[in-house]
Amino acid sequence: MLTYKGYKATVAYDDEVELLHGEVLGPRSVITFQANSIEQLKREFAFSVDDYLAFCAERGIEPDKPSSGKISLRVSPQVHRAAISAAAREGKSLNAWISKTIEKAAIG
Repeated sequence: MLTYKGYKATVAYDDEVELLHGEVLGPRSVITFQANSIEQLKREFAFSVDDYLAFCAERGIEPDKPSSGKISLRVSPQVHRAAISAAAREGKSLNAWISKTIEKAAIG
């Protein structure tokens, strides 16, 4: 995974056209980039993020901020106990269990 100015991107390789494709994660706007080499991919990623930030600044739009990966969550004591039990049954920490459960629900 690539990281630049707090933004992260996933990368995939298209074997048919022999090209690396990247997509910035988080912003509602679709931000993609492509390259023939890792070095070029890093440059294109940085350019894409900078271009997105400049676009937002020109239009007076607040850019979507990168996600920190931290969520503060409040639940009832009953739900908390049930979640601890569910995590223990799967041999996971509560944090790992919640993270995986949210990932399954949000991403599939």
